[in-house]
Amino acid sequence: MNPTPPRTDHTRCFPLGMAAENVAVRVVAIQGGAGMARRVAELGLRIGSELTVRQRLGAALVVASGPLRLALGTGMAHKILVSETGMNMEKRE
Repeated sequence: MNPTPPRTDHTRCFPLGMAAENVAVRVVAIQGGAGMARRVAELGLRIGSELTVRQRLGAALVVASGPLRLALGTGMAHKILVSETGMNMEKRE
């Protein structure tokens, strides 16, 4: 029997609030209840969405998803689990 669990997409995930600026990440899970899932969906974010942290405003974040820009509080940002896509996105002004 192999004591090491198989690797899944969630083995290298981390909260969106810990993502570095200008690094593309993909949403892999959303923690919290039905209200949190509904609110995140209303913002247009779903599992599989690609995001880039564009700016940090204290504990809050401004993230980009295509042409969409969203400001997220620290609580919400820490309930959205992401993994790096391996792409470094240059800031476009």
